Amino acid sequence: MKYCNSTSKTKRFKTREVLVGNVGVGGDNPIRIQSMTTSDTRDAKATADQIMKLADYGCEIARVTVQGKKEADACEEIKNILLQKNYTIPLVADIHFYPAAAMRAVDFVDKVRVNPGNFVDKRATFKTIEYDDATYRDEIKKIEDKFSPLVEKCIRLKRAIRIGTNHGSLSDRIMNRYGDTPFGMVESAIEFARVCRDLNYHDFMFSMKASNPLVMMQAYRLLNAEMIKLGWNYPLHLGVTEAGNKEDGRVKSAIGIGSLLLDGLGDTIRVSLTEDPWYEIDPCKRLVQFYESYLKDAHRLDFDEKARDVSEISKREVEIKEDAPLHRDGSVFVTINENDILKDTFYHDLGLEMQFSRPMLDQGSVDAIILKSKISNDEALSKLTHLKEAGVGILDMGDNKELATESLRGIRATSEKGSFVTIKAEDRETYPLILEKKPTCIILTAKYPRLHAAREFFEYLKENDLKIPIVLSFTFGSSYEDLVIESATEFGALLADSLGEGIHIEGDFPIENLKSLSFGILQGSRMRSSKTEYIACPSCGRTLFDLQEVTANIQEKTAHLPGVKIAVMGCIVNGPGEMADADFGYVGSKPGMIDLYVGKECVEKNIESDVACERLIELIKSHGRWVEPKKTAEEVVTV
Repeated sequence: MKYCNSTSKTKRFKTREVLVGNVGVGGDNPIRIQSMTTSDTRDAKATADQIMKLADYGCEIARVTVQGKKEADACEEIKNILLQKNYTIPLVADIHFYPAAAMRAVDFVDKVRVNPGNFVDKRATFKTIEYDDATYRDEIKKIEDKFSPLVEKCIRLKRAIRIGTNHGSLSDRIMNRYGDTPFGMVESAIEFARVCRDLNYHDFMFSMKASNPLVMMQAYRLLNAEMIKLGWNYPLHLGVTEAGNKEDGRVKSAIGIGSLLLDGLGDTIRVSLTEDPWYEIDPCKRLVQFYESYLKDAHRLDFDEKARDVSEISKREVEIKEDAPLHRDGSVFVTINENDILKDTFYHDLGLEMQFSRPMLDQGSVDAIILKSKISNDEALSKLTHLKEAGVGILDMGDNKELATESLRGIRATSEKGSFVTIKAEDRETYPLILEKKPTCIILTAKYPRLHAAREFFEYLKENDLKIPIVLSFTFGSSYEDLVIESATEFGALLADSLGEGIHIEGDFPIENLKSLSFGILQGSRMRSSKTEYIACPSCGRTLFDLQEVTANIQEKTAHLPGVKIAVMGCIVNGPGEMADADFGYVGSKPGMIDLYVGKECVEKNIESDVACERLIELIKSHGRWVEPKKTAEEVVTV
């Protein structure tokens, strides 16, 4: 399936230019940065203030939610305030369920975002409904009847449209015919695009958002593949919806957005965070800068890619030896020196817990450490012995044979078969040695462009039917903020396609940070779950409670539940649909009231917000997913 210009070099997919106000999207324009306000749109001054602050931070297009006529009318005042203050940033109206609001708002805004899942269809009930072909055609006719007036008005006023599909708000009609799938997301958008094209309107773009980065990536690939097949070239707006906050939110966004950018897809981006909207701009800028560094790399690797089946998400088959320090869901390695070992926090930094004064493995413990130099300090040697006894692998690149569980050498230097080896992806002459020495595990390093070099290496493995586990080992410099974005992009782009069974981040950063980031990337890539996962929307004018405060409160009380997914949604627009990827959901239903979900099913309605968090915990307990948080060292009372 061809979905981009090249998978062996970053080459931007050329789309047609669409003007959003005075900002060109697609064509030869740079990647544009977007965000969305969190204020009540009816409060024109507060909303305009947020937009101006966003523009000052570097946002190029700003979106506001428009639920009804009052919000649509407020767009006129918002636009006037911006122009009076000499802010020409384009304004976008976000529409759900109410076409009349779009028809009113389009008089004042530069672009309208419509959601194909609810612009015409009612809110999904997730029930099985049989549609014969005639009935299905009647439903398509409804789209034409309700959407065409907006398109015609956009033609007259020279306004743009974004056809923005959300995985969490597909219609019953789409889900019953195509399933709750990336393909269904694409078809939902294509239906609306055909209406535009039938009216000879081309000032539109697409988005395919999901809270699961893998679903999001797959949907965009399928969409662009379909556009190539149809001869279309409309711009793409990229984003992972409900990504959450803090580092995890940035990691999930970088996995989805960054991987597509490195394939040359995307014309505008938004990093959706459960934080104040201006904090979304910095990670957007870092993503664009990293993409541009790949774009400038003139080196194109000469290989035809066959190892990845991009038409579906499937796991690579590998053979892991029972005694190897590897985790079947994804391994984490870190490099350690003697100074690291001598720190009082050494075991904690590696994710181990202390029991009876000895380190023990926990959910977030590293699988192996790499020693690159001789360890001679007695205290350090003792600590390493305890670490080894706890079950953490010690891979030795120095002179620590007595301690090591595995010797780690370059494949040229090793004489042993069935060992751990390092290989440079660009050193293709060493590839045949893999067949000869049959290593247990390969630590793969690579020079820029690392994504494409690693893809070429996996081609060799596929061609020779080699099922050896691969730990990706990349070195990063610069700032920690860059590390988060760049490592999540490169590792995520590979891991999401099942190219790699573990990661090893090299860099001059604290061990605990590298360990935590590594686990975050594995979890964001849908591999190893080591902590509670949160699907939290970024808030907007529809939000019915203080999303940041509530999310932080829920995280504080539930962060110790590895494998549990909790969704915190400000309203019911995407809430029920995004529950599909969550075990439990906390959704604003009306001011001061919360609905609780198990999966897609609403199990408790209209709970007062001041007791809703405790009721959520009770719900988790009733389904057998709760464990009591472990006491910290300070909380343990010695008798």
